[in-house]
Amino acid sequence: MQFNIPIWLTVFRVLVTPLFIFIFYLPFSWSRLCCIIIFILASITDWFDGFLARRWKQTSNFGAFLDPVADKVMVSVVLVLISDQLHYWLITLPSSIIIAREIIISALREWLARLGKNNNISVTLISKIKTTIQIIAITTLLYQSDNYTVLIIGIIFLYIALILTFYSMLKYLYIIRHEFYKKF
Repeated sequence: MQFNIPIWLTVFRVLVTPLFIFIFYLPFSWSRLCCIIIFILASITDWFDGFLARRWKQTSNFGAFLDPVADKVMVSVVLVLISDQLHYWLITLPSSIIIAREIIISALREWLARLGKNNNISVTLISKIKTTIQIIAITTLLYQSDNYTVLIIGIIFLYIALILTFYSMLKYLYIIRHEFYKKF
């Protein structure tokens, strides 16, 4: 397997996660802004890696495996850190459900791959919209100044992301329902 730019962009998201955690807990005024920049850069690489891989015809099984893992690791870690810092159930509840959905979808993909049906679950427009709303929510919650309005906007976007997350999970379950009926 040859490492190419799209795979390196995906690897970047995995490698930057521990740095994000470290900077998140630094007691400096600039640490929050630095976390926002890291998260936005990671989000941009999420879009570019897939785009470049398709454009340059450099798609690979490894890239297809690593891309959703990198996304889930970064988003899950950031949601846990935000929940830990804010200690607010209105943030912890949707964050927990979003993380649980990511685990469920990953398990479904693994199960379908073992059945040889790994192409049954592909990225949908709803998933892309969900990801965009989730990025806005997380960025807003990371900003989390003393401005109550910013916090409310972040929570609203987080709940919109939650609704889209739940909807896309139901859509995935609907798509693979026949595989469930065959096995159970």
